[in-house]
Amino acid sequence: MALTVVGTMAFDEIETPFGKSGKIIGGSATYIAWAASNFVQPVNQVSVVGEDFPQTELDALTARGVALDGVQVKKGEKSFYWSGKYHMDMNTRDSLVTDLNVLADFNPVIPESYQGSEFLILGNLTPQVQMSVIDQLTVRPKLIVMDTMNFWMEVAMDDLLKVLKKVDLLMVNDSEARQLSGEYSLVKAAKKILTMGPRYLIIKKGEHGALLFHENHVFFAPAMPLDEVYDPTGAGDTFAGGFIGYLAKTRDISFENMKTAIIVGSAMASFCVEKFGTSRLKEVSHEELNARLEQFVQLVNFDIDLV
Repeated sequence: MALTVVGTMAFDEIETPFGKSGKIIGGSATYIAWAASNFVQPVNQVSVVGEDFPQTELDALTARGVALDGVQVKKGEKSFYWSGKYHMDMNTRDSLVTDLNVLADFNPVIPESYQGSEFLILGNLTPQVQMSVIDQLTVRPKLIVMDTMNFWMEVAMDDLLKVLKKVDLLMVNDSEARQLSGEYSLVKAAKKILTMGPRYLIIKKGEHGALLFHENHVFFAPAMPLDEVYDPTGAGDTFAGGFIGYLAKTRDISFENMKTAIIVGSAMASFCVEKFGTSRLKEVSHEELNARLEQFVQLVNFDIDLV
């Protein structure tokens, strides 16, 4: 029931209305791996880092059951670096610095030990890189999930549409769903996107939860209302990691089980935002996770007598 994760491992430097993080570890694959490893091991990591990436961070992932055979370490080069500043609403942000560094010419190689993974999640990378990963797999996974962003819709739409035909589930936020489909209504947008290849679609709405679409079925899950949100960076990737980690654990990709997986992903994301970077994810215990899941059940559960 192995899971393969393809994405970035990076340095972030974040400023929010609540403080500054300094230079910390980030990247889509990092967040996905920390979240998914709560449910499934091994997590087969595919990424690239520079010589400056701390060995202690790699060791911590290894101890968590994350396989690093697919992580390229480029000697004498620097890791991907992103710096950003969030506005007071914590939903909008300004990118201050983006240094691709080793990511600029990243060509992922799938190790032989990763072949046969039943689950694959493609983090937000160029569509060409995402396609190259799919093409390297000797056996098609049971479920292929991909993330993308508005930038690739603007500069690589043809390649993006080709990848969409190869995947089972697409994750985007609401503005990306509208851009990809050309529809303002998210229901209309979903119907259009589901004709492009994916059988399932998740539209993430940040602090307002997430929507799951499949054929004529729709499911909505709220986000956990929290007293403190320190850093939303990585929340979407943490959500994705919890979601696919739970699916890999249960090996059930039915719409009904995906509903549960969305709640699990939302619970993981609610931990992520409580501290800067991955620090909160490293601390989460099974007891805390179960308690947070119970809070979600109470949040959406109600009895009603129709009159």
